[in-house]
Amino acid sequence: MASSAENPEPTASEPTASEPNAPTYPNASAGPNPSGDPSGAPSVDPGSDTTARAADAVAEATADADADAANAGAGAAGTTAVARMLRRAELGGGAMPRWLPRAMLLALLGLGLFQLADWAFHQLIDLFVMLLVAFFLSLAMEPAVDRMAARGVRRGLGTFLVFTGLALAVAGFLASLGTLLVDQITQIAGRLPQLLQDLINWINRTFHTDLSLDQLQHQVLKDSGTIEKYAQQAADNVWGVTGTVIGGLFQAFTVGLFTFYFTAEGPRVRRTVCSLLPPSKQGEVLRAWEIALAKTGGYLYSRALLALISTLAHWVFFAAIDLPYAAALAVWVGVMSQFVPTIGTYLAGALPVLVGLTVQPVDALWVLAFVTVYQQIENYLLHPRITAKTVDVHPAVAFGSVIAGAALLGAVGALIAIPVAATLQGFVGTYVRRYEVEDDPRIDRGEERRERRRHTVRRLRRMVSGGEREGTEGREQTEGTRGRERREEPPGE
Repeated sequence: MASSAENPEPTASEPTASEPNAPTYPNASAGPNPSGDPSGAPSVDPGSDTTARAADAVAEATADADADAANAGAGAAGTTAVARMLRRAELGGGAMPRWLPRAMLLALLGLGLFQLADWAFHQLIDLFVMLLVAFFLSLAMEPAVDRMAARGVRRGLGTFLVFTGLALAVAGFLASLGTLLVDQITQIAGRLPQLLQDLINWINRTFHTDLSLDQLQHQVLKDSGTIEKYAQQAADNVWGVTGTVIGGLFQAFTVGLFTFYFTAEGPRVRRTVCSLLPPSKQGEVLRAWEIALAKTGGYLYSRALLALISTLAHWVFFAAIDLPYAAALAVWVGVMSQFVPTIGTYLAGALPVLVGLTVQPVDALWVLAFVTVYQQIENYLLHPRITAKTVDVHPAVAFGSVIAGAALLGAVGALIAIPVAATLQGFVGTYVRRYEVEDDPRIDRGEERRERRRHTVRRLRRMVSGGEREGTEGREQTEGTRGRERREEPPGE
């Protein structure tokens, strides 16, 4: 009751709080009477009834928004925003656009498909890498299989023979290195007590201590708990290494299987790919495929030939200086220097030098000198002649491709980077048009000086050859004159 007394209900003649600017009329039910009817009844316009009702709703909503914005501290900005939204709803009839639900559904569906594709790609990236390696290996092996197929050998049998030869070469390389490693470990284990005693003697002389082998053994046995902990860690690491080895063998088997299929079924694979393209594009695809075959196979075959020559040369030299494990070290140098990019040459020469140090320091010097000299002979004599008939990759291009391949795919990318670069170089040479460059001293500022030097050398050669020719002709004339004189002399004289 008190609340009703304090806040009386507003009458029709008083403006309400929600309508501060509403006009008052003598008759609450009448409203304005623009027609001037003395009865006070307003004139009704049926066409403007909906518009008036919508205007009243907008006015009420704007007033409520003004009150809420004032209470929340938003000010006139909130009122303007709400009024704008209501105005848009009024103009649109208050209904949601028909395309909006479909657009939202398509956006959510596209986002879900993208997330699914990203997850699947990261799960299958190892498979994609193995397929890429298998494809390039098949490009390297297919020329040999094609030659056998041209002589009447079935592609499956030819691929098997090529695989067998490659497997025997890899097994021989691993066996030679394994023999070297096992022999070295056996020698080190047999000489371990003497090596420890020499180490203790050196420590005693250098640091003026009084250690002995018995004290070392006692200390080791005293800390048996620490040794057990290290042994447990080593055992755990062995399990991890075993899992890594098994995974590597499985990946190698997978790569070999795909390589066999790509090589044996090469024509079928090309026919399948071309069947998905229009006839106008099939010729270009086959041409690109031929370029990849020629460049990749040529690069690997040239490297294999250089590796064979390097192996034979180093084996002869190592056997001549009586270096231990001459054959195994020669195979190591030949393979590492040709098939490991950028750092293969240094790795190839480091192991024979270390083995030479274990025998005599002089042998290590001889090995280092021979490796250096042979590398120069290979770079300036053998390599240009062999790669000129196959493919030649500039050292800067090879180095950059190895860095890019390692950044993209790690060790596998570094190994296949140079064949990929050779293939891309073949594409550029085939499809990119080159223009003749005019002679301009700004291109090579030392060319003019070198041309003068070559001209001087040619003049000197002509002068020397001319002098020799004149001397030869003079000697011939003198000998001819003397012969005629001897023939003209009388027999009695």
